[in-house]
Amino acid sequence: MTIEKAIILSAGQGSRLLPLTADMPKCMIDFNGRSLIEWQIEGLKANGIRHISVVTGFRTERVEAHLATVEGVEIETIFNPFFQVADNLGTCWIARAAMDQDFIILNGDTIISDEIIARLIAGAHWPISVTVDVKRTYDEDDMKVHREGERLMSIGKRLGADVANAESIGMLAFRGEGPGIFRRQVEKMMRTPEGVERWYLRAIDMLAMEQEIGTVSIEGLEWAEVDFPQDVEIAKAMTGKWVDEGRY
Repeated sequence: MTIEKAIILSAGQGSRLLPLTADMPKCMIDFNGRSLIEWQIEGLKANGIRHISVVTGFRTERVEAHLATVEGVEIETIFNPFFQVADNLGTCWIARAAMDQDFIILNGDTIISDEIIARLIAGAHWPISVTVDVKRTYDEDDMKVHREGERLMSIGKRLGADVANAESIGMLAFRGEGPGIFRRQVEKMMRTPEGVERWYLRAIDMLAMEQEIGTVSIEGLEWAEVDFPQDVEIAKAMTGKWVDEGRY
């Protein structure tokens, strides 16, 4: 199985990382010689992704100029003029025209190893597949998942400890009917008054009530979400190890 397209949601500033992101989008932070978004692109390229749509917002001109220097993959940028007032469901709505074939969607604040992307592509047997990690406990900021076997039953930060048994890492695969199913759900939700305040994973949660959505476990593989100052140091240590190993 192959997937040749990816969409990276990278419109936000990363205000929880201020002052580091005062004039620099989170995706531009350097980690051992590569920006966060370059690490994402290299991992996608290593797994056969040839077309990448990047949704930009904060300091879009800096991101656009940076991406223009990246070689070996076709990159388009889609500017989200509403990035300051809409959550990432709105970012997906801006990018809905790019959801025209099988694709992977990835949050713009997460560095993910090439092994994780490979496992998602290999395990994406459903129209919609959610990549999950498994930990002993989950905190209030984790995007928690309740799954039965490999089927996702619900997803959200407010899931209770009695049902949460996995965590979404912010990367999904859409195959076959999946892109159309997701696009229609995004469009439907954006027509409601609260649409601009929603996370796109709320769309997945709602869809899970109606049809089967799968999960792909990446337990034991390396990734790092960059939300807080301490996360920057964790991601630098992880990517430093990758550089020493000669990855990509």
